[in-house]
Amino acid sequence: MTNKREHSALTDLLHTLQIDVLEARKTKVAPEWMDFDYTPEYNKLYFILEGEGWLKAGSDEMSPAPGELCLLPAHMQQSYSTVKNRPTFLKYWCHFSASIGPYDLFQWIGVPLSIPVEDREEMAALFKLLVSLHLNDSVIARLREKSVMLEIIARYLEHVPITILQHRSEDLKRIQFIQGYIDSHMEGNLKVEEMAKASHLHPNYFIAYFKKHFGVSPLKYVSRKRADKAKILLATTTLSIKDIADQTGFKETNHFAKFFRKETGQSPTEYRSFNS
Repeated sequence: MTNKREHSALTDLLHTLQIDVLEARKTKVAPEWMDFDYTPEYNKLYFILEGEGWLKAGSDEMSPAPGELCLLPAHMQQSYSTVKNRPTFLKYWCHFSASIGPYDLFQWIGVPLSIPVEDREEMAALFKLLVSLHLNDSVIARLREKSVMLEIIARYLEHVPITILQHRSEDLKRIQFIQGYIDSHMEGNLKVEEMAKASHLHPNYFIAYFKKHFGVSPLKYVSRKRADKAKILLATTTLSIKDIADQTGFKETNHFAKFFRKETGQSPTEYRSFNS
């Protein structure tokens, strides 16, 4: 995948991932199916069942065969058409957004745009379920629809190399710096003004930038990271509760215990007994 630091940054960003399925269908496309040089604001996935056709996303041209899964990312110029005198596509397809802060997932990462699917029956079953859920207007169907869409995306990504797109690299470097600063100052009293100064940003802009990319305020993020670190130390070490409190920025054990229960629903001792 990516290097370790990039992986850590992406993992944190994925806490804010929002999946929205805009359309999902199974279609035998008509002979006049075509459009050229348009740029949608949503992603598309095609799972080809039968037939032939031509797709283009950016500079990549594809003529996917049955059994291939094709990604057409949002905000990228696209074209498609049938192939003259050839059987047209029968395909499952969906339009969706996968937002991470202000950007779509595929504005952060680059992946191959077409892959062969090893278990076609399983993938077809996932798409069939997605279509069925999308046509159901119940609240439960909306929740399950997101879950199935996420599973399809995960199965796509687990079989391809993932790279950080060049035009997102500066944002990622700043995010990595902020994460590193917070991790290395966890034992102290982290203040927004100090984090902003270290990032060479005005505090007001820093707060807005942070919320935009992490989905929460800086102090809420710090609380989450402190709770995560405490859970790891409780589950994997024999350090005393006082030592763990010290390492996560709490000078008083009682204050740490109250914080931990608020974040996890358990006392530090209860968490350790169930997870170590």
